[in-house]
Amino acid sequence: MTLLAFVFLLAFLPAESARSRHVLKSTSNPVFGPRQVYGLLNDSTIVKCFYPPTSVNRHDRKYWCRQQGGTCVTVASTNGFVASSYKGRVSITDHPEEHNFQINISALAPTDAGTYQCGVGVNGRGLSYRVTLEVNQDSPVPEAAELFYVKLHSTWTVSCEFGSEFANLRRYLCKMEKGECHNIADSQGVNEDFTGRVLLSYEKEGASFGVTMTQMDWEDTGLYQCGVGEYGKSGVSKELDVFIYEDKKFPQLKSTVTGKTGSSATFECFYEPISRSSTKTWCMWRPRGCGKIIDSQGNVKPGYEGRVAMFENPENHTVTIVLNQLTTKDVGYYWCMTDEVKEQQSSAELKVIEGEPQLAAEKKVEAQVGSRVDLTCSYPCSYYSYKKYWCKWNTTGCFMVPSSDQRQLGPETTCSNANKTIILSFDSVTEADEGWYWCGVKRNGLFGETIAVELTVTEGE
Repeated sequence: MTLLAFVFLLAFLPAESARSRHVLKSTSNPVFGPRQVYGLLNDSTIVKCFYPPTSVNRHDRKYWCRQQGGTCVTVASTNGFVASSYKGRVSITDHPEEHNFQINISALAPTDAGTYQCGVGVNGRGLSYRVTLEVNQDSPVPEAAELFYVKLHSTWTVSCEFGSEFANLRRYLCKMEKGECHNIADSQGVNEDFTGRVLLSYEKEGASFGVTMTQMDWEDTGLYQCGVGEYGKSGVSKELDVFIYEDKKFPQLKSTVTGKTGSSATFECFYEPISRSSTKTWCMWRPRGCGKIIDSQGNVKPGYEGRVAMFENPENHTVTIVLNQLTTKDVGYYWCMTDEVKEQQSSAELKVIEGEPQLAAEKKVEAQVGSRVDLTCSYPCSYYSYKKYWCKWNTTGCFMVPSSDQRQLGPETTCSNANKTIILSFDSVTEADEGWYWCGVKRNGLFGETIAVELTVTEGE
C-alpha cells in the first residue's frame, strides 16, 4: 500500500523543466568529449575530452578506460599507466592550459570497437564521459561532430565553411530535437525565440559563414547542424556538439537593462586581457547584422553625438557604455564586440519605461564669448551620498571637469534642507568650451544616471 501511494504521488509531481534537467546533467558530470569516434582499420584516431578549469582538475589524474560490464577498466592514464595489450598503441596527454586531454590510438583493430570513458580522478566516480569507438574497414569514415565546450552565460561562436559551389544556397543553423532540426538562424533572419542572441554573418568567399550566440544557458547544450540548403533534403551540413559548463569565476553581466525616458542606461562589457590594439565595439542588434554605435577608436554613429560614451576599466577587464537622452526608439538589443576574440562578445536587452529622470538640468544653454556661465544640475535625496560629477563629452569618452557640490555640510544639515545641486562654472566662456557636458552620479566606482547639456557659444555683439 505504501509503494502504491508513493507511485501515485510521483504521478502528480510537476514535470522537471528542461532548464533543471540540464543543470543536473551538466553540473554533476562536467567532463565532455565526443559521443562517437570513427577510425579506419589499421589507421589511427584521436579522442579529445574537456574538463572544467579548476585547480583540482588541472592537477588530477586523467584516464581512458574501456567499459566491461559494470566496470570501466583503465586503458591508459596520465599517471604513466598503459594496459599491456595497448602498449605502443595508446597514449594520453594532458593540456591543462587548454582544459582538455587527448587520447591517441594507433593500429586500430576490429577488437578496439566498443564503449569507453574519458575521465578525471578515479574511475567510476562520475567525472567521466562515455565515448563509442567504431572501427571501419573502408574509407571514408564518417565525419565526427565538432565539439564545443562553452561556459555558462558566455558566448559561442562557430565558423561553417563550405565551397563556392554552394554560394547561392541558404545558410542555416538548426538544433536537433527528437529527430528534427529546428531552425535558429538562416540567411533570411533569426528565429523569434533567439531574438537579440544570435547573429549569422558571411565570412569569406564561397558559402562560408559564422554564427555567434550569446547568453549561453543550460538548455543550449545539445547537437546542432550548420549547413547550406535544406537540412535532410538538399545541400550539405556538419554536426556540432555543444556542452555547457559552469565556471564560478566567469562574471555574470546583466542580460536586461532598464532606463526611463529622458534618462540614461549603463551597460557593462567584459573582456579578458586582450591587446590594447583590439577594437571594442558597441552596436545595436538587427536580424541581419549589428549596427555600430560607438567603438574604442573614437567612431560614433551620427545622431548619437553627446548621447553615448565608452569608458575602459583595464583593472577589472570591463568596458562601461552609458547611453542617455533615452526614448522608446532605443528599445532593443545591444552587443559588446571585439575584433580579436569573438567568444568575448556579449549582449543585453534595453527596456525603456515612462518616468521622470532623477537628475534635472537645462538641456540647452546658450552664452556669448567672454560671459560667465553656470551649468546647474540638481539631484534628489536618493543620490545624496553618491559621487557627483560634470564631464565634457567627446567621441573617445567623457572627461571630468572641476565642479562644485552646493550641499551644505555640518551637524544641522540633512538632505531635506540641503541645496542639492552641482555646478560647473565658466568665468569667461570661450568658443573652445562649446559642446556637450554630462552631469552624472557614481557609486562604488560604477556609473549611474547621467543627463546631457548642450552648450552653444556665440560671438559677442
